[in-house]
This record gives sequence, C-alpha cells and structure tokens, in this order.
Amino acid sequence: MSYKHGLIAELQMEAISTRKMLERVPTDKNDWKPHEKSMNLGRLSTHVAELPGWIAMTMGTDELDLSKMEYKPVMAKSTEELVAKLDDNVNKAVAALENSNDEDFEKIWTLRNGDHVIFTLPKKVVLRSMAYSHYYHHRGQLSVYLRLLEIPVPGMYGPSFDEMPAAVAVPDEIVASAN
Repeated sequence: MSYKHGLIAELQMEAISTRKMLERVPTDKNDWKPHEKSMNLGRLSTHVAELPGWIAMTMGTDELDLSKMEYKPVMAKSTEELVAKLDDNVNKAVAALENSNDEDFEKIWTLRNGDHVIFTLPKKVVLRSMAYSHYYHHRGQLSVYLRLLEIPVPGMYGPSFDEMPAAVAVPDEIVASAN
C-alpha cells in the first residue's frame, strides 16, 4: 500500500469514529465548557469537524502565514451541520491525498506568523503531527466533554465502557483494586 493510500485508509477509519462522536454532541449546550480556560463545547466540536481540512490545506500549499489568515472561528448550530462539515473536510482531504504523489510528501511546508517561522518540516511530518495527531487530540478532549455531560461516549477502537453490556463490564471490586 502506498503512503497516500495508508493515510486515506486511516482518515476514513477515524472519520467513522469522529462521526459517531459528533452525532452525540448536544448543540443546545454549545456554550458549556469544563473550565474557564477551555474551549466551549460548540467551538471544540466544530474544530474537530474542521481539522481534516488541514490535510487538504497542507497538501495544497507550501506554507500558512497566520498573520495573513482571515480565520474567524465558527460554531456549528446543529448536529447535521457538524457532520456535514466533517464529511466535507474528509472528502476534500481524501481528494488532496489521492491527487498527490510520493514526492509531494517530501516537499517542505512552513508555518509562520509574519517573519517569525514557527516550523519548517516535510509535508508528511506536518500531516502526522499538525493534522492527524492534532485531530485525535481534540477528539479525545471532546470525549471527555461528553463524559462530563453524562452523554454516553461511543467506542472508537472497540466498544466503550458505555457500550459494553453489563455482563461483560468490569466488576466494581476490580476497578476499586486498580485504584
């Protein structure tokens, strides 16, 4: 399997898990946040839906200059909007990866803020760190938000504790002894 096809397969698999999580976001609680320094639920869930778009942006550019960026954070107002944003960004990312060749992943990409260079790395490193790992990090945060809001967390790599039948749930005494 080529590098790009590996990235595409991973993205498509992870998008299924992300979709399950976004489908559970209570958009009527968009302003909720667990701490004053945290993003609110609406902004975080929208950011998770946006992040696959960084893959297409990375593959289609040689740099991002934050000083020239006219990004205005948005907040999805409905579950349907969250899922549509995710699907759109995943589709754009898959298309950008499909249209790439092995040499494209070796090209240098720079993140800067005006004259200040934050980093300069090969695109394949930018994809793994700033796109994929960043995406998973924020999705993990979102799972904690759901837990704190008493919303069952969907399984991502097998069933979550919320999805396990009581018969296979870990007995309380085992959980207590592990603490």
